Amino acid sequence: MPATDAATTARPAPHAGTRATSPSARSAAEPSAAGSTQSLPLEPLTRTRATPSAPATEQGLSPRAVRHFSLVGVVWDDPDSELHGRVQVRTRAAGTGTWSHWQDVETHNAEHAADRDTTERASGRVRGATAPLWVGDSDGVELRVSSESGGSEAGSPEPSGSRDLPAAPPLPTGLRLELVDPGEEDTLHGMEEVPRAVDAVNAESSALAEALAANADLAPFGATEIAALSRAENEQEHLALGPRALTERQRQAKPYIGPRPSIVTRRGWGADEGLRESGFRYTKKVKAAFVHHTASGNNYACSQVPSLIRSIYRYHVKSMGWRDIGYNFLIDKCGKIYEGRAGGVAKPVLGAHTLGFNSNSMGIAVLGTYGSKKPSKAAVNAIARLSAWKLGLYGMNPKKKTTLKSAGSNLYSKGTNVRLNVISGHRDGFKTECPGGKLYGKLGSARSKAAQYQGR
Repeated sequence: MPATDAATTARPAPHAGTRATSPSARSAAEPSAAGSTQSLPLEPLTRTRATPSAPATEQGLSPRAVRHFSLVGVVWDDPDSELHGRVQVRTRAAGTGTWSHWQDVETHNAEHAADRDTTERASGRVRGATAPLWVGDSDGVELRVSSESGGSEAGSPEPSGSRDLPAAPPLPTGLRLELVDPGEEDTLHGMEEVPRAVDAVNAESSALAEALAANADLAPFGATEIAALSRAENEQEHLALGPRALTERQRQAKPYIGPRPSIVTRRGWGADEGLRESGFRYTKKVKAAFVHHTASGNNYACSQVPSLIRSIYRYHVKSMGWRDIGYNFLIDKCGKIYEGRAGGVAKPVLGAHTLGFNSNSMGIAVLGTYGSKKPSKAAVNAIARLSAWKLGLYGMNPKKKTTLKSAGSNLYSKGTNVRLNVISGHRDGFKTECPGGKLYGKLGSARSKAAQYQGR
């Protein structure tokens, strides 16, 4: 993997203690500010322990000035290797020069990924990775990665008697710190939402036109009616009818489909369609929704969400090697819903969110970390509204169970038929803390509300 993304050359590294310029001034000075990734190889921190036969059990980076970034993560070579240990980072806020306290980065360990038999997983580009952590506009960083039982808390001396600790497992090979800059807010086209008619005529590239076209069936007719019709009609017959002929048949759409919520499209949050792999991948239907948290921290304002999503998108694609952002939808703490993986919000887009259960499902990620912090009522309600609509398009009752065939996870072997809630948490299909205990505890409420939105 190259040391830096080509886009990083747009920004010179600041000197230690330098006050950052304002976003508007930086934008004027740097017209090509579409986002970037700095990829920095880690170094052994406990050099006396590192030998060819005994790799260092603590790696990291000393405090240093870097180009502007807002999100951090750590990646390594083998996606099947797990990082058993602790990842801690502290960052320097741009503009103030103030260093943050040490923050833990969730080690993540492969539970969010494309299924093993898919072309996405077999691309040769996929890497292991921690969860991303949102830190806001920063220009300095320090990092420590300690193997389990190897190394002490960042900034602390080794505990007495540490020589008697059992040997720590080795850290994964090829560890790198990824520093993601989402690009400037003023480069966006505006917060365009799904209920508006999309217009590909003014698309700036074929990739953008492709992404817009994926949602074209949402205007001028509602996706609810069209998707319901598509289940009952032959595809060719559907196309032959033409949009004007659909209006009479819309009245015959199946019941129990919740009203379509407003969804900020990829264009709305500023997705660079040139980052992702071209084309779309679909599964057969959507029988279940898996709820996640991004584990990226709760220190974000809702006005920053487009930047946060652009950062996660870039991290998934450029750092982790996925074909696109992994989640089908994302929800912020203010209850706003965003389109995730490209392919059309009403369509059964194949994601990379729940290893073993990506087929015939969708992934909904609530932005934040919800192990000890309760999710907002607005976010839980958004899960219900989105599920009522999208699951309703495929005839699913949010209060019921469904059967999915496992493609292989650490809970269910490949080929196992698993009975799951139609709205499940990530931990129901994979042994993980995701979506956090507090969010997981709200899924019962989300199921009930979703059913109400469907009119059940």
